[in-house]
Amino acid sequence: MTQESTPERTSISRIIGASLVGTTIEWYDFFLYGSAAALVFNKLFFPNSDPLTGTLLAFGTYAAGFGARPLGGLVFGHFGDKVGRKRLLVLSLLLMGGATCAMGLLPTYASVGIAAPILLTTLRLVQGFALGGEWGGAVLIVSEHGSPQRRGFWASWPQAGAPGGNLLATGVLAILAAVQSDQAFLDWGWRIPFLLSGVLVMIGLWIRLSVTESPVFLEAAEQARRNSAVVRAPIARVLRDNWREVLISMGARMGENTTYYVITAFILVYLTGPVGLPKSVGLNAVLIGSIVHFATIPLWGALSDRWGRRPVIIMGALGSGAWAFAFFGLLDTASPLVITLATTVGLVLHGAMYGPQAAFFSELFGTQVRYSGASIGYQLASVVAGGLAPLIATALLKGYGTAAPVALYVAAGAALTVIATAVSRETRATGLGSVSEQPRQVV
Repeated sequence: MTQESTPERTSISRIIGASLVGTTIEWYDFFLYGSAAALVFNKLFFPNSDPLTGTLLAFGTYAAGFGARPLGGLVFGHFGDKVGRKRLLVLSLLLMGGATCAMGLLPTYASVGIAAPILLTTLRLVQGFALGGEWGGAVLIVSEHGSPQRRGFWASWPQAGAPGGNLLATGVLAILAAVQSDQAFLDWGWRIPFLLSGVLVMIGLWIRLSVTESPVFLEAAEQARRNSAVVRAPIARVLRDNWREVLISMGARMGENTTYYVITAFILVYLTGPVGLPKSVGLNAVLIGSIVHFATIPLWGALSDRWGRRPVIIMGALGSGAWAFAFFGLLDTASPLVITLATTVGLVLHGAMYGPQAAFFSELFGTQVRYSGASIGYQLASVVAGGLAPLIATALLKGYGTAAPVALYVAAGAALTVIATAVSRETRATGLGSVSEQPRQVV
């Protein structure tokens, strides 16, 4: 190891650690809501409906959070491209943690009536707004610190924060389910994981404040000032010059996002409903699957450095679309071991789409509009894919009484990802220099 390489290696490790811890905490907050919507919110905030209708209403507020994510992407993207990545990352963590803690203090429908679901939905919107700004900053600050040759690997670590957060949220819920009765959990136990977010946010802030600003951003900002070429409205530039890249980003997200939320959120509805199993079976399956998912996402990112972003993403989309048809049949066995296997395989295949995504989206846009461009494509797709996935899946199950239409729905999303990725350019080894136009290819 040379003296020159040591500072760079130490720096990228610190940046990755800060991004990973922060994204894990933010995704913990966001996923916690999804699990609670499937397990308790239908009873506590929408008690006058039958079970599936109550779940649909709870998932409706769940989807509202996704609806706020593009707005967060727009606002955070604008200021992230103007003032830097780091400040916006700190703000997003504060907003998310505050909203989640407040959820743990909310009165239920039995106490305040219609005000309860209104307050719940408002806080969910704040969560969505914060998360809409989080992803772009977290992946860009890593992408812009790392070398082009290993960017897929480095940038995949913030992506691992999603299963990390889901793992943490599901783990806390699984522990509570094991040590509490169903009634105790319904009465007060569900509040504990939401209030725990306050402690996690303090830890995340301490770590995140220690990172340095992206050198690529600083160089680009200085060059733009010298040349009087500052982009005053990054989102306008993106929509004018990079609308194709935005559409590609959205399409590449469709199968990935749909698959993920059907596996991790809708599974609880399906197992506790038609299959008739206790919630602990689904929680444990997602818990174990998330451990494997967390470990394999960086491996898929590393493979994208060797094979290219497009081949890895397309392989994951094809595998996920095919696996959807086996997934529900395996859940119907009611065997905890088989259910865990089905969930784990589904999440590993999802990781092939998700792991290379951070580097892929970063490489599609120039530095002065990268936060805005990557965020808007990513977050717009989250509304129609992830945000609606549990809602659509539950409605299909209620309407047809079988999971076959849900499998078709997942496969259709995967097909869109294959098409969007196939028509895009390969971005591996693209230089994220200080240019404000299209990134250049490094030979």
